[in-house]
Amino acid sequence: MKRILSGMRPTGKLHLGHYVGALENWVALQNDGDYETYFLIADYHALTTNLDSSHIYQNSIEMALDWLAAGVNPEQSPIFRQSQIKEHAELFLIFSLLITTSRLERNPSLKEQVRDLELDTISYAHLGYPVLQAADILLYKGSVVPVGEDQLPHIEITREIARRFNQTYPKPNGEAVFPEPEGKITKFARLVGLDGKAKMSKSLGNAILLSDPPDEVMKKVRTAVTDTAKIRKNDPGNPDVCTVFKYHQRFTKTEETQQIDADCRSGALGCVDCKKRCAASISEFLAPMLERRAQLERHSDHVRAILVEGESRARAVAMQTMSEAREAMKLG
Repeated sequence: MKRILSGMRPTGKLHLGHYVGALENWVALQNDGDYETYFLIADYHALTTNLDSSHIYQNSIEMALDWLAAGVNPEQSPIFRQSQIKEHAELFLIFSLLITTSRLERNPSLKEQVRDLELDTISYAHLGYPVLQAADILLYKGSVVPVGEDQLPHIEITREIARRFNQTYPKPNGEAVFPEPEGKITKFARLVGLDGKAKMSKSLGNAILLSDPPDEVMKKVRTAVTDTAKIRKNDPGNPDVCTVFKYHQRFTKTEETQQIDADCRSGALGCVDCKKRCAASISEFLAPMLERRAQLERHSDHVRAILVEGESRARAVAMQTMSEAREAMKLG
């Protein structure tokens, strides 16, 4: 059975973009009999770009709530915090010996992060972000990594590090310690934000949260960008350039979406009514998650217990992997 390790930085409550870009795929892979799935709360990674750790624990809980509400099953898929398993840091140190700074500086994702976060300086840990990610994946011998296209360069670095370790430190029987994982591109990798200009992001204020109630969804959808050339209600519109229609394509039933397309183009459907129908579709989609989240929030101790149990299961795998790595390196 192939093993998958995937994770997210703990940024608190998640939005629809997180769902279509990752969570939906995670649940599908979890329920696919070909995979064994582990899901990581990457709290060390969060510190590589922001040293303020005061909100990391609560953000981790909020994110775990959304994972569970979206269908991640902790009995099938351990959920755990990176910082609670010391082997992540140990393997990160070892892997740091196997890659040059010049190779890391060529990573295109790093350049994009520096630009997007408007960073003046880069810490050693931020430069080594892909190395820590490699340790996260290979500590659990992940052979498949579900990612968006922008993360593929990180996976290639992981493959290079695994190859370098295996060549430098083969096991006594000659076998490789680590697999060379393959990136699995997710479907619906990005969801445009309400402003229609960038992908959905809480920091940009253009996101619909998975935990938003119907009135909040309606309030946000009202602000969504539509076809700017459709000025009056009965003017013909172009759904191809409309942010709201993109949401219809994802969250409204196919037959209804086809009718919305036709009515928009003919001028029979105005933007206000279109947005109401869109908000209703999104809220209908979110309703089961809102119900599950509310139940979990009433039992916060249970959520914490899920993390502790997941960390225990993940730690056992991590310890075994590090035992093999140390033996191959003749360190213990």
